[in-house]
Amino acid sequence: MRALDPDLQTHLNTGATTLATCWRITRRDGFVLGFTDHDRALSFDGAEFLPDSGATGSALSSSADLAVDNADIEGALSDDALSGADLAAGRYDGAEVEVFCVNWAAPDQRLLLKKGVIGEVKREGNAFRAELRGLSHALDQPTGRVYQRLCDVNVGSAACGVDLDDPTFRTTGEVTALRDEQSFIANGFDTFSDGWFAHGLLTWQTGANAGLSAHIKTQASTGAIALWLPAGAAIQVGDTFSATAGCDKRFATCQSKFSNAVNFRGFPLMPGNDFVISYPLKSEKNDGGKLR
Repeated sequence: MRALDPDLQTHLNTGATTLATCWRITRRDGFVLGFTDHDRALSFDGAEFLPDSGATGSALSSSADLAVDNADIEGALSDDALSGADLAAGRYDGAEVEVFCVNWAAPDQRLLLKKGVIGEVKREGNAFRAELRGLSHALDQPTGRVYQRLCDVNVGSAACGVDLDDPTFRTTGEVTALRDEQSFIANGFDTFSDGWFAHGLLTWQTGANAGLSAHIKTQASTGAIALWLPAGAAIQVGDTFSATAGCDKRFATCQSKFSNAVNFRGFPLMPGNDFVISYPLKSEKNDGGKLR
């Protein structure tokens, strides 16, 4: 049972209400945007909720069990509010969303209807549709370790223990030439062998993608870099970045490249499918000893 503000309850009891819906979106970098379906801007909690975004929401539903509650928010893209470039760049991935029912005549009278995060985002021309996932969606995420040959943690994490601030595993550079939307030529790699940064992380320091990160697909000592996916915004000559060495999660790589075999989180000696389907042969030495 939700507790309503007494003044809001009194307003609802009148039967003639002045209600509006407001959405507050807080990105992971702390940037806040507010939208409302009212015809004028509203302000509360230090945020301004704009009406010109054209944002509307689907019906909200909540359940008493642990099922994931989903809804949608859709509207027109606005360069002054929610831009298509920012959506494409992934700046709103995982952003926190709060949905309020507000008495627009007295914004202090409001009720938090739902809280969640932005999931899948779709664009259709100059419009967007964002999935709003309830907080219980986190319970659907797989947890725990995986029994496999490869390591199950990311290089540089606490469980890994590798210090990626070590100059051996880190560099900075600047784009000097473009090849296509996800590959370019850059300086800063001439002292590293080919593939040293493959599977690593590239973080843009300046340019339209500043603050965003991308995974490196291939890297050559000549400075030829290819990303797994296109950057959110167009890469430009002069854009600067930092890059950290990558790991393919094999035991041999962990041992030879990072000297970190003691922290390897995989099972390199686990039997493969060939062992599972094997059977004894008369010509073999079947003495109950160790299989080779």
